[in-house]
This record gives sequence, C-alpha cells and structure tokens, in this order.
Amino acid sequence: MTDAKVPAAIEAVRISKFFGNFAAIRDVSFEVPRGQVAAFLGPNGAGKSTTLRILTGFLKATEGTARIAGLDIATHRIDAAAKIGYLPENGPLYPQMTPIELLRFFGEARGLSETRLAARVSAVIDQCNLGEVREKAIHKLSKGYRQRVGMAQALLHEPDILIMDEPTAGLDPNQIREVRTLIRDLGESKTVLVSTHILQEVEAVADHVVIINEGLVVFDGTPREMAGGTGLEEAFYRLTANGRQGRDAAQKSEDARKSAAVGDENEESDQGGGQ
Repeated sequence: MTDAKVPAAIEAVRISKFFGNFAAIRDVSFEVPRGQVAAFLGPNGAGKSTTLRILTGFLKATEGTARIAGLDIATHRIDAAAKIGYLPENGPLYPQMTPIELLRFFGEARGLSETRLAARVSAVIDQCNLGEVREKAIHKLSKGYRQRVGMAQALLHEPDILIMDEPTAGLDPNQIREVRTLIRDLGESKTVLVSTHILQEVEAVADHVVIINEGLVVFDGTPREMAGGTGLEEAFYRLTANGRQGRDAAQKSEDARKSAAVGDENEESDQGGGQ
C-alpha cells in the first residue's frame, strides 16, 4: 500500500481572472513542491501580481482553485493565511512608524501572544539585519531597508510558505545581493515563490521556474530545462516575445506535464501491483 500523496505547498489549478471582458490570466496551473524556491517569471503586465494576489487570498479568482498546503484559499482563507508570509510589490508599510512599532502592530493583529511576539520581533530584526534602524521612522529609510522591513513582517509569524512579488525591484546591486542571499537562506527551511522579470534571479535562487506571458503559463520546469542549449535569456525571449510562440510553447509544456503525470501514475500502478 502506497502512502497518500503529500499536497504541494502552492497549487494553482486552472485559475482565471476576468476584469469585464479582459482576461488578466487564463487557465493558470502550476505547483510548487514543499521545500523549493520557485521563480515566477514574466514580462511586465504578464499577470504575475494578479496570480500572486489570488494565491494569497487578496483577490478572488473568476475560475479555478488556489491551494496553500492543500487548503483551498477561497474556502479556508484564515487557515491558509496563517501558513503564508506575503511580501507584495510596494508592500503596505506605515511610514510614520518605526520597524519595531510596525512589527508589533502586525504581530498583535495576527494574535501573537506578548511573549511570542517579543521573541519573534527580536528574531526577524536580526534575520533581516534591521538592528541599526529599528527605532528610525520608516519614511526615513532607504528602499533597501524598507524592503527588509517588509520581509520582516512576512516572516514574523514563522510561516511555512513565503510569496514575494518583485522583492528586488528598485534596489541597488548591493541591496539585491543581500536580498538574494536572504531568499536562499530562507529556502533551506521554507517554500518560497518569488515573482520577478529579472533572469539573474533564476540563476541566483531558483530550483523551479514558472513563466507566464499574456496571462498564460508558457513554461513550467527547472532552470536547466528552461535554458536548454540556448541559455536563459534566449529561452525567455522565445517564450515571451511573441504571443503565438508563447501559446505554442505553453501547449508543449502542458503536453509534457501531462505525459509526465501519466508516467508517474503508471509507475505507481506497477508498484502497487507488485506488492
């Protein structure tokens, strides 16, 4: 008898979102297994942020299902949210607060006990290297430090899953290096989904890559599979520069995924029959 399949940490199952007649995303499907760092790539306007907002419960899908650790985000919003740390692009930081005040505010809103909150604030201040600015008003901080504050609030309740939307956007090279190092470190103990349009992020942090273009998934695989014999830059251009090419690539990627799934099912059947 085989063990029941452990659900993926993050699942998008044929998700679509329509604004009137406009389809922001259509039939988006992918999984991020537990313990992986996945890069969610795409040009500006491809549908990355819309997808992440649906996965985190901030936006309702028109069609399809989003699951976090096996929980349907539409029907188990609170339970799923407890497992997620979310860093949106240009995240909600209160500029007059200090990092300490902001973290305490978010911790109290999440219902952390006084003892646990004090311990967690101290831990994320250290983890995100905010010690020097912990008592400084957020509006006086550089963008790099503000991004660290955003990461600290996402980590505050010790989530198993982190979802980050463009975490290195607008940062200087040194700040980008620091954020990538933090993501790699977090990936050792958590599942991480990072939205970006920067190919260097893939090489620096990702185990898995999902590419979206014009609201459609056009690639789902490893960085090596994406690069093939041409390299990441050429592969990204091929998948996203032309809508029709992207759709053709999406179909090939979906066919390959279905073929792999059938192969896994057959293998499980053979193993079951031999027991």
